[in-house]
Amino acid sequence: MLRRAGEAMAHRFAEGGRLFTFGNGGSATDAEGTAELFRHPPSGRSLPALSLVDDRAVLTALANDVGFDLVFSRQIIAHARAGDIAMGFSTSGGSVNVLQAFEESTRRQLLTIGLAGYDGGAMAGSGIVEHCLVVRSDSVHRIQETQGALVLELWSTVQRCLLDGAS
Repeated sequence: MLRRAGEAMAHRFAEGGRLFTFGNGGSATDAEGTAELFRHPPSGRSLPALSLVDDRAVLTALANDVGFDLVFSRQIIAHARAGDIAMGFSTSGGSVNVLQAFEESTRRQLLTIGLAGYDGGAMAGSGIVEHCLVVRSDSVHRIQETQGALVLELWSTVQRCLLDGAS
């Protein structure tokens, strides 16, 4: 599952796709770090990536004007196009705004990759996430640590595929 997700991402990047990351709380920090890793890698190709939690003005305006449940989906509407990649983080797998962003991403034909903990929650059972990577643990710390390792492996797979031209 992990390798297939990385290969699918590499294909989208090779075709001009961009990565959009999002999450809440500690997962927001993971989303920021993921976008940064793809944009400014320690080696390999720099790839287009944007964390949807980066712009506090946009986040607070959307939360105030349309509601927090839509802060990520509205940014997907504004920025994303078919062929892009949506990567959402949720330790519970049940964050409503993350799920809403995945629904919008699916409508817009983005590749959807979710990272969830516990049993995957609604994210794993929704059918709207093409590649749902579930860390089966009840510890938020272990979930987020493992998600960090999964992101590194996704990044490595993408870089390897792009280097080999196998995307």
